Amino acid sequence: MKTLVIIPAYNEEGSIQKVVESLADGFPQYDYIVINDGSRDATGSICRENGYPMLDLPVNIGLAGVMQAGFQYAYEKGYECALQFDGDGQHQPEYIERMCRQMAEYGADIVIGSRFVGQEKPRSLRMAGSRIIQAVIRITTGKNIQDPTSGMRLFNRDMMKKFAYTMNYGPEPDTISYLIRCGYRVEEAPVEMKERETGESYLSFKRSMQYMLHMCMSIVFIQGFRKKEERK
Repeated sequence: MKTLVIIPAYNEEGSIQKVVESLADGFPQYDYIVINDGSRDATGSICRENGYPMLDLPVNIGLAGVMQAGFQYAYEKGYECALQFDGDGQHQPEYIERMCRQMAEYGADIVIGSRFVGQEKPRSLRMAGSRIIQAVIRITTGKNIQDPTSGMRLFNRDMMKKFAYTMNYGPEPDTISYLIRCGYRVEEAPVEMKERETGESYLSFKRSMQYMLHMCMSIVFIQGFRKKEERK
């Protein structure tokens, strides 16, 4: 499948070159685009100096807006699927083929790169929010998504269009939950991820808990009562 790798990047000067070069040099069959989300560091300069395909946003608009721009680009350029791929070095390009293959074999609309297919999720404070979101999705949809907070997600062309041109479609677990309720097929493919080597994650423990509460409230009280848009 003709695949575009969308790389959101915000203040990733320490990792963006390594991420892009590992993808471009090792897996040239995939096109990619970096979306610089108004970074305040040298992320944009590094991309320009190296001639990376890039959308350079003048201000920071957040992940939802970045991915919407990426999906619009992918859809208009005729790609069959698009992959959300973080610019911090945690995601590994060798698993893209596995995700594409699983999408084709299962007729999936979305494939999530999961760290916990076939292995137990660590019992840690860091994973507490993920466990709770997983439980809420399972209770409200009947589907057990083992790694709901994974940011490595593959979307088919129909999903690209929906996320690009429809309001209230963000690349987050609450939207995934809503799509499952609507009858869309979401699968998980086993992947491994590295720890962030440089920079600092936006999600501190406090923000992680706030994120978890927001996702759970959205899944139950917003997406749960949202009018279903049945899969065609």
